[in-house]
Amino acid sequence: MSLLTLHTASRNFESARQVGILPEGHKGRRLHGHSFVAKIRADLPAGWAPYPGGEVPLLGQRLAACTEQLDYRLLNDLHPNPTDENLARWLRDQLDVPGLEQVGIQSTADQGVDLDRHDQAHVWRRYRFQSAHKLPNVPLGHKCGRLHGHGFEVIVHANQDAGGRDLSIDYDHLDAIWAPFHYQLNHRYLNDIEGLSNPTSEIMAGWLWARLKAVLPELSWVTVYETGSCGANFNGREYRIWKEMTLDSAVRIQRAPADDPHSVIHGHTFTMRLHLSAPLDQVMGWTVDFGDVKERFNPIFKMLDHHPLHELPGLADCDAASLSHWILQQARAVLPEVDRVDLYQTRGCGALALVGAEGPALPI
Repeated sequence: MSLLTLHTASRNFESARQVGILPEGHKGRRLHGHSFVAKIRADLPAGWAPYPGGEVPLLGQRLAACTEQLDYRLLNDLHPNPTDENLARWLRDQLDVPGLEQVGIQSTADQGVDLDRHDQAHVWRRYRFQSAHKLPNVPLGHKCGRLHGHGFEVIVHANQDAGGRDLSIDYDHLDAIWAPFHYQLNHRYLNDIEGLSNPTSEIMAGWLWARLKAVLPELSWVTVYETGSCGANFNGREYRIWKEMTLDSAVRIQRAPADDPHSVIHGHTFTMRLHLSAPLDQVMGWTVDFGDVKERFNPIFKMLDHHPLHELPGLADCDAASLSHWILQQARAVLPEVDRVDLYQTRGCGALALVGAEGPALPI
């Protein structure tokens, strides 16, 4: 199988700004501040890091050297129009990193822009609603067949060729588009809504796509979080789902030099996401049951959680890339639909192993 590895890093910074190009009366024109997150993804060449497995620490150091210039600053002193797009460009120009695929600015927990090397802007905004549902076609005894509820989250993703412009799609524009959908979905029994008689995450993503695309031509994906750890994506053609887990594990980077702190036994609470792609089951309304994903992956999970990962059989080393490759290989043996594994050793810092499409960027 053809395997792509992307290394990732993120850093926080606290800054103030005014965005004067926004329309008169827009709140962003006033002096205000954010707890920003900068995040990068790179297809790094072999030999870039001082040793195999040292990519994530070095990538984080390079990013930190840039974000330190932004921390506790008035961003207008660095750029006359410090939009999320322009901050991403500024970082992209400053970073000394080969194979840089994406630079993202997450200006709040619920919004951000990811800019690729072609200046394609992926803008996203998260929304929440509280609703009840049940799945009528599940087997007898399945817990989702009972009437229950969720605090749902939806991410609206929009892609646009920024073409060097200061701003691509304003978040307020997305808010205005989302408002009638919030009214229709919030504090409702979803099964009673036309088109949602079987409201799985996938069906909901498709339902929203059909309606949002008509009013937002730039729409690229719709993401529906059923819980904080699982959900579905739809882009008008393919359905993707993911399941997130945490691993409390010990590690040691065997290829690190003796004077490097990663060479000794240490540990992380890893965040791992399994991404799966499969056709929609027309009866069940899902690609793969989240419960089946958890059950079939559970033997692998038990090998990873609360264990010394450097003792795993067949594992090249304990860096994030080697671990994500190992997990992907093991997962595909029991879940052939898995085509991507994200593994973060700290927030936003780790590696992605992919054998399929990357899919939409999700918040970290």
